[in-house]
Amino acid sequence: MTKESVVSADQLAQQLASGCHLTPAGCGFPAPGLNEFQFDPIFSIGSFGFNKPMLLSFVCALLVIVFFWVAFAKPKVLPGKMQLVGEIGYDFVKRAIVFENIGKKGEKYVPMMVSLFFFVWVMNIMSVIPLAQFPVTAVIGWPAGLAIVCWLTYMTLTFKKHGFVGGLKNLCWPSGVPGWVMFILVPIEFFSNIFVRPFTLAVRAFANMFAGHLLIVMFSIATWYLLSPSLGALYGTTSFVVTLGLTAFELLVQFLQAYIFVTLASSYIAGALEEAH
Repeated sequence: MTKESVVSADQLAQQLASGCHLTPAGCGFPAPGLNEFQFDPIFSIGSFGFNKPMLLSFVCALLVIVFFWVAFAKPKVLPGKMQLVGEIGYDFVKRAIVFENIGKKGEKYVPMMVSLFFFVWVMNIMSVIPLAQFPVTAVIGWPAGLAIVCWLTYMTLTFKKHGFVGGLKNLCWPSGVPGWVMFILVPIEFFSNIFVRPFTLAVRAFANMFAGHLLIVMFSIATWYLLSPSLGALYGTTSFVVTLGLTAFELLVQFLQAYIFVTLASSYIAGALEEAH
């Protein structure tokens, strides 16, 4: 793709609004691409530009904070609707993720994992919210930042519990393995635990949201582009049905990616707390 062929999301919307359809007099298909993930700053302070994904991340954080604040500000023995929903969400993360991976000793890490789960989930859900219509986690900076937080927690707990030498052994020295293969396994384990884990944790969430958003945008644009007299109506309707199906599937993926992200973070903490690797 040449530099001249790259258009912004706003220019793409204007092109579609101008009547770009699959007709003899129409234009070529305005395929979405990286332009869907590039946003002009809402405002700038010097070289710093505050754009839409940044705004949505603040909104997501605020939504999570306000929800749990309202749910548990005045807890009652007989919970109201908000408290009940909050308790169900908290208990789900606690029992289905933290206790399953860390055990009862993971109680102190439940608040962190609940915060991570709902923050990631709400950022994913922004993809299907009107006006927002963009998953914040489709920008690599946010899942990378959260992955770094999880990695730093993992490293801190590892060396705090085992000391420097014991921590290195926990990270690099598998137990129950013949000594003659250690010269192969130790570098692999070191590279995997120190570099690969945070990288895959970030990329997994980013790649799924990036691909899902791009697919939904492509079929949404195709619905309008194919909407023309005669057979175009059939093509457009088919594309619209595919868009609905992809959106429904994306709702499932959004939840699963938050679940997987927190499950992996919990498993890393569990590994840091183990007596032996």
